[in-house]
Amino acid sequence: MRVGLLKCDILRKITVLGSQSETARKEYREMRIPSFALSTFAVVLVLYLLIVGEALLLPLVIAIALWYLINTLAAAFARIQIGGFQFPSLVCLLASLLTFVLLIWGLINFLSGRADDVLQVIPIYQENLTERLQNLPLVVVSAFQDQLITDWIDLPAYATSVAASFAGILASGGLIMIYILFLFLEQGNFDEKISALFSSSGSEEDVRKIINRIRNDIQKYISIKMFTSSMTGLLSYIFLRIVDVDFAGVWGLLIFLLNFIPTVGSIIATIFPAMIALAQSDGYTLFILVLVGIGALQICIGNILEPRLMGNSFNLSPIVILLNLGLWQYIWGIPGMFLCVPFLIILTIILSHFPRTRPIAIILSSDGRLRVTEDAVFEEFNFGTDHAGMLPADKERDEG
Repeated sequence: MRVGLLKCDILRKITVLGSQSETARKEYREMRIPSFALSTFAVVLVLYLLIVGEALLLPLVIAIALWYLINTLAAAFARIQIGGFQFPSLVCLLASLLTFVLLIWGLINFLSGRADDVLQVIPIYQENLTERLQNLPLVVVSAFQDQLITDWIDLPAYATSVAASFAGILASGGLIMIYILFLFLEQGNFDEKISALFSSSGSEEDVRKIINRIRNDIQKYISIKMFTSSMTGLLSYIFLRIVDVDFAGVWGLLIFLLNFIPTVGSIIATIFPAMIALAQSDGYTLFILVLVGIGALQICIGNILEPRLMGNSFNLSPIVILLNLGLWQYIWGIPGMFLCVPFLIILTIILSHFPRTRPIAIILSSDGRLRVTEDAVFEEFNFGTDHAGMLPADKERDEG
């Protein structure tokens, strides 16, 4: 009898535990639905605000990028030593600022001096290009030539779009300079703000790890991209001058800039000079020569040298990069295409440090292996002070 009662008691406990676990699973599923809905709403809201607030946010992002580049160059100047002498930080910062001012001034002078000539000759190029394409003995071109010429290859529309993007950035130059000025005024207090936000919750060290990781990865990406893009643009300019393509300096600068746009930029930087060569020549020899020459430079530098320099540092999925490129092109146009990879690097680094968002970082990666190991993930991450700590000291003593 006692054995039978014991069995009944055990079965009853198992039943209760099973019902409790089922209830817990049900509550967990019910909790995940609002959390997922809230996350989706937050993402949609952020995208909406980015689109609506482009006039305010894009100059701020450009100012942050320029501020970061100026500080990076100043740090490089600070590492220069002549004997035992090292330049003061203020001198390095002023030298870096002067360097950027001269570069931007030279770029504006170069483009403004040739923009009118290029815009005048672009319609002639378009007419010549249309005639060359219509005479190509290809079935594919003859079947789709109307759409190919009018929609895909519209040089005046492309030139107008690029000119409008540069004009928009220049129009926001005053606002960008104000942002940069205030960033330099505030940068001395950044460490104190981080300590005030995260020291009481014990997350300061974790935050600084994320910031250092983002700074190092962005600095490496920009350094390598600047080196490879400069090499591609310079060699392309020399090649175009040798084969006597019109406005070789403009196309070399354009190739340099386009190489900062992932994947699509290098393709456009190869096809566009070839189309210009086809438009300015009577036959197809110059077109084939430019297409093969610029394409060989893009393959050697973009597909061989650049991956060797970057290695597995970023480990981003190519399809994710393309989707991210399309997203930021839709949000901020051409400037968004230049900023899409740094944004993706920052997002992947942040997501990889937290358990709930780590699966998203794995999806964004190329092979699923993240540089942040699971034992380095931040289980708890809080900022700010406790509620009690926000009370005045005398009131805390009175309540104690």
